[in-house]
Amino acid sequence: MQTQDIIIYGAGHITDHDIYFFKEGNHFKLYNKLGAHLAEVNGVKGVHFAVWAPNAERVSVVGGFNGWNTESHNLGVRDDWSGIWEGFIPGISTGTFYKYYIQSRYHGHKVQKADPFAFSFEVPPKTASMVWDLSYQWQDIDWMQNRHLHNKLKGPISIYEVHLGSWRRVPEEGNRFLNYRELAHQLADYAKEMGFTHVELLPIMEHPFYGSWGYQTLGYFSPTSRYGTPQDFMYFVDHLHQNGIGVILDWVPSHFPSDDYGLAYFDGTHLFEHADPRKGFHPDWSSYIFNYGRNEVRSFLISSAMFWLDKYHIDGLRVDAVASMLYLDYSRKEGEWLANEYGGRENIEAISFIKRLNEALYQEFPDIQMFAEESTAWPMVSKPTYLGGLGFSMKWNMGWMHDTLKYFSKDPVYRKYSHNQLTFSIWYAFMENFILPLSHDEVVHGKGSLIGKMPGDEWQRFANLRLLYGYMFGHPGKKLLFMGAEWGQVKEWSHDESLEWHVLQFSYHAGVQKWVKDLNRLYKNETALHELDFENDGYEWVDFHDWGESIISFIRKGHETRNIILVVCNLTPVYRANYRVGVPADGYWKEILNSDAPEYGGSGKGNLGGVDAEYFPAHNRPYSLDLTLPPLSAAFFKRSF
Repeated sequence: MQTQDIIIYGAGHITDHDIYFFKEGNHFKLYNKLGAHLAEVNGVKGVHFAVWAPNAERVSVVGGFNGWNTESHNLGVRDDWSGIWEGFIPGISTGTFYKYYIQSRYHGHKVQKADPFAFSFEVPPKTASMVWDLSYQWQDIDWMQNRHLHNKLKGPISIYEVHLGSWRRVPEEGNRFLNYRELAHQLADYAKEMGFTHVELLPIMEHPFYGSWGYQTLGYFSPTSRYGTPQDFMYFVDHLHQNGIGVILDWVPSHFPSDDYGLAYFDGTHLFEHADPRKGFHPDWSSYIFNYGRNEVRSFLISSAMFWLDKYHIDGLRVDAVASMLYLDYSRKEGEWLANEYGGRENIEAISFIKRLNEALYQEFPDIQMFAEESTAWPMVSKPTYLGGLGFSMKWNMGWMHDTLKYFSKDPVYRKYSHNQLTFSIWYAFMENFILPLSHDEVVHGKGSLIGKMPGDEWQRFANLRLLYGYMFGHPGKKLLFMGAEWGQVKEWSHDESLEWHVLQFSYHAGVQKWVKDLNRLYKNETALHELDFENDGYEWVDFHDWGESIISFIRKGHETRNIILVVCNLTPVYRANYRVGVPADGYWKEILNSDAPEYGGSGKGNLGGVDAEYFPAHNRPYSLDLTLPPLSAAFFKRSF
């Protein structure tokens, strides 16, 4: 065994304080300590390796530099209690492929593992980690200094959800992916033109199975190499920031895949996951569940979240599948789960982890945002931990999404019998800081596209889709729209091909795209539509009782009392003339947006630019408007002064 003459033990930068906080569960920048780091020892350049494998009997580094020899480059044990193995290997540098060969103390288990802290990987399906230097000259200082303004809760947040591998491809080059730098320019230009404030990426952390869309994450510190290098992804974020677009990443701390070279059974024991499958294995996704009660695992996960905010200037994280973390019986039958120490179904360790995660990230980066995809009625998800909440800033409103799509999928003849599906959301709209998501989940697994859910002939389907978006942008809550939905993509989304960009040659699709663009502009420019999204004072019903005609009307308000917007939605294809709507003040009410305008593909019905209020009481208000309501339309009115 040729080891001692080529490896210098204890040459790393891991201190006793690092070990203490790691074991305590409070080291949140482990990516600076564990993994592979370029180093120089006694004037000799090389790489310092460090890996947590407390139940290993022997650990060595294998790679192209030594012919994948498991005997030649053994690491040394840091101490008797940390479980860390480390060592310095001279003469290797950025781009070196490597893995850890781990020989367990138990069962004669021997395995080659990717580095849990690797900064880069080979392009899948290859599985080796890569030594990488994360140096980069950022050019987004203006964005970072003013990020608090772009991310504030009282500001407009309109998110464009994107899967990088299928947003656009290059069919003339074998249907290849766009790389991060190509995507940077094309996506920044497009999001900016469309008026979106943020882009949210389906998980870009390295994942072995492309068809998982990134939700089977394996490289928690590595952007997938399918689209380029770490610096290429930094360039992507940098360029979007320079164009005024925020970047949110989908992040998956709820489970991880069972691939042999990954985290599962890492050192011959259930190190990252629970040993008992009733707590440690996810039946829906055939994946392992993190052991949130193990301090070192908490340090690992929070370090991963911190890493993207620190090294990649990410503006927020959308935490996937929070409900699966909160409940011990999530997607399990009786007898398939273990109760907590009090006999309940709540996962106390996961709850503690989530709170600590949000506290740590907001303490370090107070101008970012944390979004929860939480599908149950768990209370106070988006409230601070000091008030008893989970500490997220916003929560996806899954109830609104399901009720709204169910309503809009009905033939308008029957909508009057389901009127409450449209109006019920206001009863709970201000219990959380909600995002209204029309996400990728609604256009996959046989659900079809959004335009495919709309009833009626072609004209009515597109009118319904424009109406849906108008209602969404008028409703309290921040906005999220999955790629392709902004022009009414016809086919169900497929990760293996590009979006249907060619349909924009057709007027109905181009009309929906222009409608979304104008909605984003209105939403950003009118503070009444975003300033009080999370407060009761920002919303007022005019009439939610007209179920017989399937018409709703409401007012949105900002801090400035005179700044009010009236929204009227006609949810049937019936043209309504002389429809009276009560308003709180006299004067001229300008029609600032109408989904039935010809440029959107509508019939051109409307109110000739606006209506003068009459001293004619209606809906318990002293004044009213005599309106023309086009079929299947959403119209926005603003009082002129």
